[in-house]
Amino acid sequence: MFKTNESMADRAIRVVIGLAALTLFFVFPEAAWRWWLLIGLVPLVTGLVGWCAIYQLLGISTAPGEKKT
Repeated sequence: MFKTNESMADRAIRVVIGLAALTLFFVFPEAAWRWWLLIGLVPLVTGLVGWCAIYQLLGISTAPGEKKT
């Protein structure tokens, strides 16, 4: 469907950040600010699928063999 525009390192970093944010969401169940941690779903999903819409809009690619513009 979409062409991968993230390198493996980029994807790994996104998955780690997403998992860390979601872990904190469950660690602090009574904190009022914890709902902001659900934003961790975004880097987690983009890291798992290897495609970032913002990269696409800006014409950026960190994938190997891709031309960076």
